[in-house]
Amino acid sequence: MISRSRVAFALLLFAFAPHAMYAAGGVARSDTEYSRHFGALSTLSVAVAEAMPPEQYAFRPDPGSMSFGEVMSHIATTNYAFCAGLKDSAPPDTPVPSDKTAVVKFLSSSFEYCSAAISNLNDEQLSNLHNSPDGRMSGRDVLLALYVHVAHHRGQAEVYLRDKGITPPSYRV
Repeated sequence: MISRSRVAFALLLFAFAPHAMYAAGGVARSDTEYSRHFGALSTLSVAVAEAMPPEQYAFRPDPGSMSFGEVMSHIATTNYAFCAGLKDSAPPDTPVPSDKTAVVKFLSSSFEYCSAAISNLNDEQLSNLHNSPDGRMSGRDVLLALYVHVAHHRGQAEVYLRDKGITPPSYRV
């Protein structure tokens, strides 16, 4: 029969093991809340890109605005830049596509690239300074800037959809 003290010890060990790994510089919370929120950001952004008909990818509400396709490609290009910074590497050399199928693939690929980078961040990487499109920042600040950038331009793209009478996809975490 297992004694109560052994059961209590096992429960404490199980409860505190993740915290011990986190404190020892193991994988940080990025594999949970950072990745979960990035997954929702990715899913919605790709859904917005897919919602616009191919013939409307050149649509721009004003001559000074980016076209819908340019907005989606801008998100992808900047995703690569932010996440390469988190990895302390140069962004991959990726040509910017122009048709809907290629733009959606480019956008999806940029989110996959970032997802791999984010899920492997440890506490030290989150605290250290990294290059980003917004200058040198801590990893946490790079993530925040990335999320804000995507949300800003996705919101812009949702207005483009509404201008065309298309209801944007709903947000889900």
